[in-house]
Amino acid sequence: MEFCPKCKTMMVPVKGAFKCRNAKCGYVKEKDAGQESLLSKAARSDREVTVLEGNTDQGLPTTSVRCEECGHNVAYWWLRQLRSADESETRFFKCTKCGATWREYD
Repeated sequence: MEFCPKCKTMMVPVKGAFKCRNAKCGYVKEKDAGQESLLSKAARSDREVTVLEGNTDQGLPTTSVRCEECGHNVAYWWLRQLRSADESETRFFKCTKCGATWREYD
């Protein structure tokens, strides 16, 4: 993706060059002499898969909230979109001490 150096508008490929979408600006970036194409292509090789083993909660953010099960005041939290996109996300908590999980209701 290219952006115009003059007006910072996104540029689009047009006939072997990038042209600013802003009609008032009109900036055009021509293809370099040694460049074959304006578009870069990368080959997709084997994908790396990350496997989480053991305590997968490490790395989640924590917050100060009281666990109803054990009374501990620190829990991991994360957000999930459970309903349609126009509804708010649901916040989940997991106690760092006992592992109890609950959700926050709005």
